[in-house]
Amino acid sequence: MSADTTGAHSGSKYERLIAAAKAAPPLPTIVVHPCDETSLRGAVDSASAGIIRPVFVGPERKIRETASKFGLDVSGFEIVDAAHSDEAAAKGVELIHAAKGDLLMKGSLHTDELMRAVTAKTGGLRTDRRISHVFVMDVPAYAETIFVTDAAINIFPDLDAKRDIIQNAIDLYNQAGFGKSPRVAILSAVETVTSKIPSTIEAAALCKMADRGQITGGILDGPLAFDNAIDMEAARIKGITSEVAGRAQILVVPDLEAGNMLAKNLAYFAKADGAGIVLGARVPVILTSRADSPRARMASCAVAALYARARRQQAPTVAA
Repeated sequence: MSADTTGAHSGSKYERLIAAAKAAPPLPTIVVHPCDETSLRGAVDSASAGIIRPVFVGPERKIRETASKFGLDVSGFEIVDAAHSDEAAAKGVELIHAAKGDLLMKGSLHTDELMRAVTAKTGGLRTDRRISHVFVMDVPAYAETIFVTDAAINIFPDLDAKRDIIQNAIDLYNQAGFGKSPRVAILSAVETVTSKIPSTIEAAALCKMADRGQITGGILDGPLAFDNAIDMEAARIKGITSEVAGRAQILVVPDLEAGNMLAKNLAYFAKADGAGIVLGARVPVILTSRADSPRARMASCAVAALYARARRQQAPTVAA
């Protein structure tokens, strides 16, 4: 790729985020149902690094047995007993409402179980913004930390949902220390608008929405095919000249299937790490996978912590 073909996985992208998150006090984090080694270790390691201060919610006996089996010290952390994963998800959300945590973190339960509690119309963590997911990806061959959205929550988002998906990603980029005014590529199979491919029409509409101030804080272009979104030479060959083409920082996919395949291709073919975070809820949700590396899990915690702190600092104060 023309952006950066050094090839070596220096890890500098994630390390900068982790170092920045360590520089501030750890954030109280509700960890839901951490009942296997991977999820429990991810939370304990992030706590040891000074990024989060976990409160474990789940079957207490099972959490302690897992910790003992794998040599993890949980003696200094609060454990809120819950009989099973559904109850743990519900209690986790309740603890957020009770201001016991600034972050919510997925343990070994299924994503659907946690997100049912988060998105519940009564007692959930909804806001006026559509909830969406972002993969924050460290791709060795690409100079930029790159966002892929949405690859986990919204299956077939309509135009209004895509507006929120883009705004959520832009807000994360601007507020979590990645930089300002990210370059946003709205992906499709082709880079020209055609009635036969609805995603190209939506991409054009989203760019016009940005022109009218309905999406703010980023620079949008689309439709763009994947190659001319991330490679300057591919953009030049197609005659595309824009601030985004060839050097995108946020990739907005047409639907969940496309996003999930893109993220996994980057992970397995390009050896990328992907930190996962859910946005648009009352607090950031750290959404990790069993396949995540320890480094990616810690990066997920770091990104969520940086974003939560930035949102807290920007929250309006109430006069006494």
